[in-house]
Amino acid sequence: MATNRLFYGDNLDVLRKYIRDETVDLCYIDPPFNSNRNYNQIYLNQGKEDKAQAQAFIDTWTWDKRAEDGILQIKNNQNGVFTRQSINLITGLEKVLGHGDLLAYLVSMTLRIAEIFRVLKPSGSFYLHCDATASHYLKLLTDSIFCANGGDFKREIIWSTTDTSGFKSRAKNWIRSHDIILFYVKSTKYYFKKLYWEHNPDYLKRFKKIDENGQKYRDDRPGGRKQFLNDTLGKTIGDVWDDIDSFQQASTNPEYLGYPTQKRIALLERIIEASSKENDLILDAYCGCGTTIAAAQQLKRNWIGIDITYQSISLILKRLEDLFKEKGIKNIELNGVPQDIESAMALAIKKDDRTRKEFEKWAILTYSNNRAIINEKKGSDKGIDGISFVLDSDNESKEIIFSVKSGNVTVANIRDLRGVIEREDAAIGILITLENPTKPMIQECKTAGIYNNKLTNQSFERLQIITINDIFDGKRLNMPMSLQVLKKAELKLNNTQSKLFDL
Repeated sequence: MATNRLFYGDNLDVLRKYIRDETVDLCYIDPPFNSNRNYNQIYLNQGKEDKAQAQAFIDTWTWDKRAEDGILQIKNNQNGVFTRQSINLITGLEKVLGHGDLLAYLVSMTLRIAEIFRVLKPSGSFYLHCDATASHYLKLLTDSIFCANGGDFKREIIWSTTDTSGFKSRAKNWIRSHDIILFYVKSTKYYFKKLYWEHNPDYLKRFKKIDENGQKYRDDRPGGRKQFLNDTLGKTIGDVWDDIDSFQQASTNPEYLGYPTQKRIALLERIIEASSKENDLILDAYCGCGTTIAAAQQLKRNWIGIDITYQSISLILKRLEDLFKEKGIKNIELNGVPQDIESAMALAIKKDDRTRKEFEKWAILTYSNNRAIINEKKGSDKGIDGISFVLDSDNESKEIIFSVKSGNVTVANIRDLRGVIEREDAAIGILITLENPTKPMIQECKTAGIYNNKLTNQSFERLQIITINDIFDGKRLNMPMSLQVLKKAELKLNNTQSKLFDL
């Protein structure tokens, strides 16, 4: 199998710089589509953000310098990838929508879908996962790129995601219970394999007889002709998929990783099986927790994944290792992840607000072997950039608190961290820093005392300093960790206000 590639960075930059023309067989994307926001507020550009929506969406889809630059790229047909129809469409929507969040979203998607069309092979396919918030705009947009350029819209797939029971049944509205997946092809040369539903048990019972070769058959049809079970393909799968559920009972499902927009691996396996062959190249430009990648690996396809957050990259690497052991990470080319002190410093000084915490995330997750939770809160973080959990006994866990500094570290930072671990009754505090510690900092750490782990009878310094050079030298958190405890805590942090991160 060829080398698979995982990119940490802005997918537009990666598509333009690293993905060659007509090299991808299948692209699936599941970009943020902002379901939680009031549609009228988007359309009327009132500018009032829904406080409950994901922060990543706010950071990515606001009308700012980035959006202004993007619309100019489209109007000027930068790199020659935009059709006349897509330019006219965005220009017209600018007059209708004005410079607001929805137009910023559509500009961003236009830039990326034009590049996706470029990198697809003539036989390639594109699946765009969305919901009713902006699916009608996205279809117009994708039509203006694909259909105006020799491609074609093939189908709108309805994925039935949930039942209408529980708290949703009390909503004064029709209950939303589906997502939309738009299916496009680049040309008439596209590859497609029909898939079939599994036979229901009652139908299988009709094949009661077995021939000399061990093949099940029936001969009770008119004329007595034998019908072999192996010759019956079943009912063709259509464009309404109601046999793959979502993560409604997330906390009890072993496949669930705690990622808020995670999709079922069965959903991606169906798309990949239908629109690609073994050894084909699959692209996911918003790869999130890596479901497309895991499905592609399982089905013996090559893949490219792109995501702008290091949390996603770390989660994907851990997921592949868990699912496929050493084979899962053997042939992966990592791009954009710091490999030396210079690249770590470059990440630390990034000014882009979308990646302002990425240095912290990379440092904490790398040192903890992806067994930490990042504090995503804006503003004051109470001195906590991340937490992990150490098993203190058979039935008890204690927190490890991380603080990350990219420069100007002093003994005052150590004293502050000591105050945090005492306030939170944590086992250990770890300061991760680009700079080497001073002697007063080391001395201050020693005055904090020792943490004794009851489970292993090991002793650890209660305050520790880890440098980025230590991380590059292979130093990692080495304590009895509990993934089960971590997952429960992660779910709690996602669903409630944690006392640690409460502002």
